[in-house]
Amino acid sequence: MNVLDGNAIGGQLLEVFGRELTDATCVCATCAARAQVAELVVYVRGPGTVVRCRSCSNVVIVLVSIRGITCVDLGGLATLDPLA
Repeated sequence: MNVLDGNAIGGQLLEVFGRELTDATCVCATCAARAQVAELVVYVRGPGTVVRCRSCSNVVIVLVSIRGITCVDLGGLATLDPLA
């Protein structure tokens, strides 16, 4: 399985949110680890893209394209701060 860093989802996040988010600070909802999106662990094989916390491996973001619409689940994040 190809393991990448958070820069791999930069284009998808830009498309969905309309701004660069790889340098945004996020906090894992499970272990409270603070990191930039670019530092997260990304798995791109499968029906969607799964993004995990580098500290505890919790799923923090899931991106899935359905009929041309990208659905984003940020449920594993306590915070996502693009200004930090």
